[in-house]
Formats: sequence, C-alpha cells, structure tokens
Amino acid sequence: MNDTPATAAALPAPSPGPAPASAVVAAAVNGSGEERRDYRPGYEIVAERILEYIAEARLVAGDRMPTEHDLAATLNTSRAVVREAVKILSALGRVRAHKGRGLFVADDEGMLITSRWGGFFRPVDLDHVLMLFEFRKVQETAASSLAATRATPAELRSIEVAMQQCRHGVAHAQVDVFNQADDDFHTAVATAAHNTFLLSAVRDARRLQRQSSAIGIHDMLGEGATAAVEEHEAIYRAIRDGRPEEAAAATVVHLERTLEDYRREIQRRLFG
Repeated sequence: MNDTPATAAALPAPSPGPAPASAVVAAAVNGSGEERRDYRPGYEIVAERILEYIAEARLVAGDRMPTEHDLAATLNTSRAVVREAVKILSALGRVRAHKGRGLFVADDEGMLITSRWGGFFRPVDLDHVLMLFEFRKVQETAASSLAATRATPAELRSIEVAMQQCRHGVAHAQVDVFNQADDDFHTAVATAAHNTFLLSAVRDARRLQRQSSAIGIHDMLGEGATAAVEEHEAIYRAIRDGRPEEAAAATVVHLERTLEDYRREIQRRLFG
C-alpha cells in the first residue's frame, strides 16, 4: 500500500458514550441511522471490529476465534459480510481460516511483527498511526542518511528504478504500480543503509502501515501521490550525491507530509 492515503468514507460519528460494536456495524451494514454523504463497505467496518475484538479479548497468535456464524451474531451482520472481512484480515496476516478447524489469530510473520511492538496495532486508531509514523521517522531518516554514504551503484539504481516506477504509476493512474514501487523505494533505501536491523524495522513498520491503507483508506492516486513522487526524487538525489544530512531532511519532509494525509483521512472517517 502506498504511503499516501486516499479518500475514504467516514465511520458513524461517535456518541457521548461508546456505542456497542454490533450497533455501529449494523448501522453501517444495514443502512440504518443518520445518512452519510460517503459510503464504506460493511466488510471493511466489520474487519475493524474483528481486530478490536482480538485486542479486547487479549487473544494471541494461535488462539481460536469465534466462528463466522458467532461473529456475525455478535456484530449483528451477515455471515457473508464476516466472510469478506476475514478475507481482508487473512491477506493482512492477522487471521487464518483453517478448513474444518475454524478461525485463528494468525501466527505468521504479520502477526508476530505486531506482537513484537508490544500489542495489537489498530489500523484506524489515530494515536497508533501517529506513533507508527514517529517510529518510521526515526528509522527512515537514519536509513537514508546511511544510504548516502554506503549505497553501491547497483543499490542506487534500484532506488532510481523504484522512483521512476512511482512516477509512471501516477502518470498512468496505475494504483497497483505506484503502491508496489512505493514499497520498493523505501525498502531499497533501507537496503542501501547496509544495516540488517534497520532494514527489518523499516519492513515491519511498513507492514503495519499497510494495514491502515488496506482497511478503510481506499487506494486512489491523488495530490498526495504526486507529492510523494517529487519527495522520493529529492531523497534519491541526496543519496546519489552523497549528502546524508539532505537525505535525512528530505525523508522528514516526505514522512511529515504523508502523516498529515493520514491524519486528515482518519479524522474524516471518524468524525465525518
């Protein structure tokens, strides 16, 4: 998923007290309650509620979850909607469906990464997203600075190709091309830092951020993507020219602008 979130529809506005998850999901899925100008598929909202259930029930990797039927009853929605939500969470590495055995909290790399950072990351929790970007800023400014002094010609070429692919994706409105190239760019910069721990941390943080993009923040190429292309080029040029301080500064500009995009979209989803 790309660094730059696109337009996403708003969740139902919060009430003075927290509404039960089932009521919120029912309103969104069944169309009851106050009419909203934007629309979010019910399975996205249900995916969020399943993550909340996992966190609140303190389930850990390998734990059995309720069946699709039980989740549908708890969340006051249909099994078909729950099934689609489970598909999203399976793709993110948060849930695993074993035929004949049921649903389990995933024990693959995606789930282990979340546990490594001390809890379950909530993709639509603004505080979690803010902390994640703060973490990314520490990692990626260090990575770009080191890359400016350590990158090999082959690694510089990898960064440049990813940058050019991002530009191609925006120019031709190819979301998947941009998303993949964006991920390749940040990974290539971290690789060029020649620090295994930094590379692992960058990959892990981006996997978590991908979850924010996959649930509720729909993929579209807007002004943020265009800005990201120019920001990537500034980072690349500083690394290519061996200017570590400029590379770090360009990375800060990129991540802070991206964070503002996420902040606006999540607040719009939560508060309309």
